[in-house]
Amino acid sequence: MANQTSNSVNPKVDLAYRRKKNAEEMKHQVISFVLMIFLTIIAFVAVGADMSPLFIVPVIILLAVIQCIFQLYYFMHMNHKGHEIPALFLYSGLTVALVTILAFVTIIWW
Repeated sequence: MANQTSNSVNPKVDLAYRRKKNAEEMKHQVISFVLMIFLTIIAFVAVGADMSPLFIVPVIILLAVIQCIFQLYYFMHMNHKGHEIPALFLYSGLTVALVTILAFVTIIWW
């Protein structure tokens, strides 16, 4: 019997593959970070431009939701396999929060 410490046939190929995957992941994280900075700048410009609050508030909330999605997907590694249970809890909590907010808005509106 041969003593196998790795499932890989060739460690050099495995190392090259890992480096390529790490570089690709880092590229996605940098792009996501730049997009989040850009969305933050848009929010600051919208507030600084003295636009109508009826326009600014929904835009800022939309930008915040987009930034949360970027944060979860790339920086919290929700795009990797094996994170199904934490994702289930996270999305369940998000659903409960949205239903609660909708209920309070409905109560206040009526």
